[in-house]
Amino acid sequence: MKKMILATSLILGFCAAAMAEDGAALFKKCAACHGPTGEKPALGKSKVIKDMTKADIEKALIGYQDGTYGASSKAVMKGQAASLTPAQITAIATLIGK
Repeated sequence: MKKMILATSLILGFCAAAMAEDGAALFKKCAACHGPTGEKPALGKSKVIKDMTKADIEKALIGYQDGTYGASSKAVMKGQAASLTPAQITAIATLIGK
């Protein structure tokens, strides 16, 4: 019985990990403009995102999706953020944010 419980726990843990969003993989498309660690101001205009908090990054990405955030980069970022799920936004924000 203990072996069955252990095996079930391991399988469930593996499945949960496999389903978790990979922030590093998702950030690859962001890195083209923001730099590999979010250290660049995109297009020489944006905030340096590695200096933002996780909450600020989530708020910004959600705001880009619904059109309530951003200035000159609003149109570009709306297209980039449009397809992100809430879980993907959290994964990116967790990877880059403080």
